[in-house]
Amino acid sequence: MPTSSDAPPPELLNNDPNGFAWGVWHDRTPKLVQQIRNAHPYGPDQRQALDDLLEEISAGLMTPLPPDVHDHELWTDWGADYFGKPWLDAPFLGSEAYFYRRLLKAVDYFTPGPWQGVDPFDHLKTAELRDPTLEVDLSTLNDLQQLHPEEAGQAKLLASLWGNRADLGFRIGKTAASAEPQTENLVADDSELVWDLLSPTAEVTVVVDNAGRELLADLVFIDHLLQHDLAAAITLHLKPCPYYVSDATTNDFVACLRRLAETPGTASEISRRLWNAVGDGDLRLYTHSFYSAPWSYHHLPTDLVAELKNSSLTIMKGDLNYRRLVGDRAWPPVSNFADLTSYFPGAVAAFRTLKSDVAVGITPAMLITLEQMAPSWRTDGSYGLIQART
Repeated sequence: MPTSSDAPPPELLNNDPNGFAWGVWHDRTPKLVQQIRNAHPYGPDQRQALDDLLEEISAGLMTPLPPDVHDHELWTDWGADYFGKPWLDAPFLGSEAYFYRRLLKAVDYFTPGPWQGVDPFDHLKTAELRDPTLEVDLSTLNDLQQLHPEEAGQAKLLASLWGNRADLGFRIGKTAASAEPQTENLVADDSELVWDLLSPTAEVTVVVDNAGRELLADLVFIDHLLQHDLAAAITLHLKPCPYYVSDATTNDFVACLRRLAETPGTASEISRRLWNAVGDGDLRLYTHSFYSAPWSYHHLPTDLVAELKNSSLTIMKGDLNYRRLVGDRAWPPVSNFADLTSYFPGAVAAFRTLKSDVAVGITPAMLITLEQMAPSWRTDGSYGLIQART
């Protein structure tokens, strides 16, 4: 990981009272566990397991998964330095991923039986797709038809970026700022380079983030690229299992297509085109177990590297993908994005609303303005970025 010094800065840990992770563990995560417990008619075993998990992350020591689970070896490898120690002494990136794996274990998501395969976050995702205000938002897609394709494309790109504000995990225990999604809220904007990397022959990968509103916006953007010959084919990388409250799985992709189809006009036309694009092979679905692992993208397995190398451009959506892309470390904000992502196999772009401590590629002048005018710019969801490198 290139840096101006001989060694990269330290990983972000959970034990900094001034860090974003501190609030996650002391506020958002306990609320989530209680919410999941109350939202399902779980039996005594699942309820006790959730209570035990809440007690462990609040005041106990991190314990390993039992040896009979399918991914025991992966998590034993990651947790060798952390098991038996307080959760707060672990790195934020890996421990947060491990929490969600433990949550799935508590509710028997992978265990043969009545709760196997039942998404513990489905009620939250479904409520978002059933929000009455969503109908108004989808109806405005009709107005974009009146714009020049380049203007409409930029509007859809920005909608895909700002859709990241809809992260359900972020909204548990905290409400994002309500600023309108305007370009002046961008702390970095490489959108021109993104458009330059698109072409009628481009093979594009989109590593998606959240289901619901964000995935709907992503699908609208993807439809624009296919409809206007800005990509020959697009591969959508999805999570292999429910994760991080609202991370998108194949089930969520299908739910979003069906929701688009319910709104007459442009939204339903987009649903039809994308449905057909999947059938024709122009829109492909892909997943990999690495997407629910505790590692940054510096640890990409060889088969996923080979998959990503085939892309003309990989678009990383959202906050978690950004942290995994540059490394969840105490980088100075002026660190060079291209340098920190030079290891990645091929051209890459990040569309992200800022909701955690890590941010790089910020100009010194922009940084001064942000620190003076908006001290919480890194974490409150008011600001976004579009960064890319060839």
